[in-house]
Amino acid sequence: MRFRVTAGGALLATTALVGGEYGILGTTSAFSFVPQRSSALVNAPLLSKGGSNNDTTGGGGLRRNNRSSLVMKDDNSKFSFANLFSGEGAAAAAATPSRVRGNSATLEPHPSQRDHINPLNALYPPTRKLLEESSSSGASSSPPLPFHPAVKSGVLSNGFSYVFLPNRSPANRFEAHLQVFSGSSDELEPQQGIAHLTEHVAYMGSRKRERLFGTGSQTNAYTDFHHTVFYAACPTYSPNGGSFGSPQPMLPMALDALCDVMEARCDPSRIEKERQAVLSEMTMVNTIEYRVECQILSTLHRENRLAKRFPIGKESLIQKWNRDDVKTWHRTHYRPDNVLLYIVGDLDPEYVQQTIEDKFGHLTAEKQGSEIALTELKPEASKLADAVVGGTLKQRQSWHYPPVRHDFCVVEGVKDLLEEDGTVELVETGDLEVVEKKSGDDSMYDIHLQKPYALDDKVQFLKEAELSPGKKIRPHIFKHELLQNFSFHLFAKRPVEPIKDMESFRRSLARRVCLAALQIRLNVGGRSDDPAFTFVEFNQLDSAREGCAVCSLDMTADPPRWREAVEKSISEIRKLGLHGVTPGEMERYASALLTDAEQLAAQGDMISHGDQLAYLMETVANGHTFMSPEQSYAVTEQALSTLTLEEVNRAAAELCSHITGLNDGELTSTGMVVAVACTPKSADKDDASFVDDDKLCQAIRDACSIEVEPVEDVVVPHTLVTPEELEEAMKANPPEWESGQFSDGTPNTPADRITRPFTLRRLSNGIRVGVNQNAAESQRGHLRLVAPGGRDAERRLGFKSGSLAVGARAMQEGGSFGSFSREQVELFAVDHLIMVEINCNEESLVMDFVFPTTNVGNSGYGENMKLGITGTEAVLQIVREILIDFNWEEDALGRSKSSYRTAHESLGKSLEGKSTEMIMDAVTSGDERFLSIDVDTVNAVTLEDAKNAVMSQLRPKDLEISVSGDFVVNDVLDQIFQYLGTVPADANSEYEVKDATMEFDSVPKLALPGKHLDLELEDSDPRAVAYVAGASPNQWGFLADGTTVAQRVSEADKRASDYDKQRRAHPLFGNAALSLISEIANRRLFSTVRERKQLTYDANFSLTGFERMKGGWFLVTVTASKEKAQKALDACKETLEALRTSNPISPDNLESAKRVVLNRHEGELRTSQYWSTIMSGIQEESIPLKGPLSVTDFHAVIEAMTTRDLQLALDCMGLEESELYTAIGKTVQPEGMVVDDIVKASPMAGMGRGGALTG
Repeated sequence: MRFRVTAGGALLATTALVGGEYGILGTTSAFSFVPQRSSALVNAPLLSKGGSNNDTTGGGGLRRNNRSSLVMKDDNSKFSFANLFSGEGAAAAAATPSRVRGNSATLEPHPSQRDHINPLNALYPPTRKLLEESSSSGASSSPPLPFHPAVKSGVLSNGFSYVFLPNRSPANRFEAHLQVFSGSSDELEPQQGIAHLTEHVAYMGSRKRERLFGTGSQTNAYTDFHHTVFYAACPTYSPNGGSFGSPQPMLPMALDALCDVMEARCDPSRIEKERQAVLSEMTMVNTIEYRVECQILSTLHRENRLAKRFPIGKESLIQKWNRDDVKTWHRTHYRPDNVLLYIVGDLDPEYVQQTIEDKFGHLTAEKQGSEIALTELKPEASKLADAVVGGTLKQRQSWHYPPVRHDFCVVEGVKDLLEEDGTVELVETGDLEVVEKKSGDDSMYDIHLQKPYALDDKVQFLKEAELSPGKKIRPHIFKHELLQNFSFHLFAKRPVEPIKDMESFRRSLARRVCLAALQIRLNVGGRSDDPAFTFVEFNQLDSAREGCAVCSLDMTADPPRWREAVEKSISEIRKLGLHGVTPGEMERYASALLTDAEQLAAQGDMISHGDQLAYLMETVANGHTFMSPEQSYAVTEQALSTLTLEEVNRAAAELCSHITGLNDGELTSTGMVVAVACTPKSADKDDASFVDDDKLCQAIRDACSIEVEPVEDVVVPHTLVTPEELEEAMKANPPEWESGQFSDGTPNTPADRITRPFTLRRLSNGIRVGVNQNAAESQRGHLRLVAPGGRDAERRLGFKSGSLAVGARAMQEGGSFGSFSREQVELFAVDHLIMVEINCNEESLVMDFVFPTTNVGNSGYGENMKLGITGTEAVLQIVREILIDFNWEEDALGRSKSSYRTAHESLGKSLEGKSTEMIMDAVTSGDERFLSIDVDTVNAVTLEDAKNAVMSQLRPKDLEISVSGDFVVNDVLDQIFQYLGTVPADANSEYEVKDATMEFDSVPKLALPGKHLDLELEDSDPRAVAYVAGASPNQWGFLADGTTVAQRVSEADKRASDYDKQRRAHPLFGNAALSLISEIANRRLFSTVRERKQLTYDANFSLTGFERMKGGWFLVTVTASKEKAQKALDACKETLEALRTSNPISPDNLESAKRVVLNRHEGELRTSQYWSTIMSGIQEESIPLKGPLSVTDFHAVIEAMTTRDLQLALDCMGLEESELYTAIGKTVQPEGMVVDDIVKASPMAGMGRGGALTG
């Protein structure tokens, strides 16, 4: 039942360290087809990121943008943009200051400033005007898309560009992002890594940024190939009290901080601090996953600068730079014509525009140029600037792109159309088979870095191979001792086509239908009884950071089965390319596109500032037209109503042409196909796991020669429970509502009334129900089913170790209900845009469902539309079938066991994973509830073991259902009443373990005194990680001995007032105290270990957060170089000791933490998932302090906390030296290892395909 489907690529959540949550957060990806739907955490290019609380730090890093479905241009549009984007005329003129301020008229021109296309692209006012006039006159054969009516954009007289979008959600807040169009790809040979270091220095060294502290603001920055971005997310007015007195408008303060970035002082002391942070970050991010990405991008972009200009840079250079070096880079690139300011929020447009003029209008490029310290670099910077505007995509297509060219891989017909339109010109030139034709001769300047240089990493690339005449492939094999699985990555690069008219929009829809159909085929049909691959994804993503669209196949498999996996994945792609989609698939995914657009339109300006800004930035960068959600829905409905199967299949053929074209006689692409295989190093040549370039190319050739047949449509049920079946169930098991019951002192809630903010009741079969209406996420909902037990129940109830965890994953991997096959059920979920995640943690079995609340699975358009059931009803049908009619399958168990085996084996090759396991093994005295499940334990679990363990947890009397969404509460209660109220009260009673204790155990008592542990892991690269751990209460304040934080604090404070005693008796007191302590501890660690002692880039304090088991642990994690690991560990211990004794919590610490905790809570209340989470357990007796008061009184309890409360609560944690467990994990070179002359490409912090791995 793997219903996680992402049409636009993998979704990775990132947690900003600025007021973010500490610890590991589970995320659920959305089945989304519409670009606007994306999450800011996913689609904002968070490539190099850091910071803590209200502080900002940077980080080098990369990611593939998670935006799919933009297709190549055809000849239906006669309107040409060549004259607008050629670097001449009005667009170029805007980049040149028309008015000189101050004494800049006496200064020399800036050495790097050139006439260039305006970064606003379609939102550049003259361009927008021309497009809108074309639309109104009907001059174009393909009507231009409408612009968002509220978006404002402009260019100041000094060339400074800006965009503002009014947005109401959340109210009284805004976000401002300053984008500097220079990143690592703009660095000269002796500057590799300086863009990233300058980002750190410019924002961390800003005193005006420090004025935002304590205001509920968040600040951060990140660096990538193509840009550096600084941002501030703030309330519109400062909070009352504090240093501000009366509330002050925050926009001027935020823009002051961003303008300070443009005029950075580059203080030597700050440079030294950030140098150490960057060097620590370089070590921290150098995981094996990260190194794999380095290999992939180095191969993919071998023909341009990106292969040699990774943001993290060169350690040897970073160690040596001084103030002149940093200031030279800064003054060269931080010019008003080379930046774009985005603001989205609850602000008045005229006020915003005037404030921008006031804050940034005085900047001039000439002034910046006059302060370039290293004058000897001016000529080289000038040559690079000439080459950039002379022959790269940055000048030709978008100033957002890096200065690159690409080996584009396109079919002949599309190639001709692109050249005719002027979007890009393609010619064949020797080894670089398809490159951009240069408008000028740059042969004297090697802008694409094709020559060897002294600082180049020595990477051994394989020679390009010819599978057959005219069909070329660029292979690369990466082998490493830390790799556990085989992975395969097949790429083709294509031009980004701006989506600006109806024809390009239709092609984008056609491509998204194809991508969705193929991904579902791979996820559903590809997961056979014995699947060849463990993960597979095919996608095409527009990437502003790389200046192209990348079509990618990413797949992992067990090493011995790599050939089979390559064959299976390529065959599925060839089926789509040769035979297209079926009529059923066309209807299914076109309907999903429309539903997604409708949901977005329903949200309107309730979409969050972050989501709006992420979509705005991506849209502007790629030259697309920025539409409102309502406009996008109208255009989508119009386009889909006439979209034909032939159009979709033509898009499928083009999408897959680089793969189908590798076989003779099939549609051929012109250009290079790139293939990268990553595999364990240990395999010898006679092993089935062994792969080299010849074997890889032969496997690809063989896969492309296999005959493939078109797929057949699957009959998908419109409902899993018929009205007749439901009527019979109502007669057989007539349900009744009962009052909600709580253990936190709240009176029982009525069984017949709606209450606010949620309605809490019980069904007569025992199921606890909580329902909340949340209109902030229009037409969307989230349901959580919780069964208390988890791995703790394995031991209490006598089940085989690992059976509940493996069984939960088997249920996720399965999905057959009654007479319906797994494929039918999964397609039913796809039709209704439902996602399901089933997990087992230490203390519960949790099922999460994400769904639309409107009618879905519809057919037809407009007046001819036939409505399906609502997503809410579909979800409740699935829940019902899981409880009473789930089919357990051996193949699903096999996939589950394979997943757990892989996870455990991978743990042993991860420094962080193995070190964490080591310290948790010591802290828990080897308690298997808290450790990974080893291979022998997994192998011992049978289908009967898994079934008995999981089903024993699914008795109605033990279950709690929490659902939140944009729906009518009464309607949902009625549906729950029918679908879940009719589940028999004795359902699954045959699995109940008789006479078993239902009370949760406490966590193991910590053996004292604590101890230190060391671990060594063989790895070719030096890395280290350190930990400090100790005892702590659980999430609600219970200690392992059964006492509570509130009790301990009250006993310690003999002079407490009656008011204080009353406050501390509140059931939320312990939870609130621990939340604030976590926030303050993280801020202190940042200030001490990173800022003052310069020992690390990142130190993190987290709590285990158990709810049912009494007690828990805290864990401080710090990454550092091997040489500094012990010092970093000692600094963390010193920080915790000072917090408890010599440097206690101050009022300022407390107030700042309150702002962060409350702002985070308020922001998360907009999401249905958060409401489902906080409702879960409210009616559960095993969490006695969690009840309605934990939600209704949250704000008041947090505000009432005092420094004395927290100082006394700290005494409930094991912070004394004798109570601490510490550990250091280090890598060591394998015995007998010979240092190879061939080394890996430079690491890139935080990068990943389809998501950001944050640093």
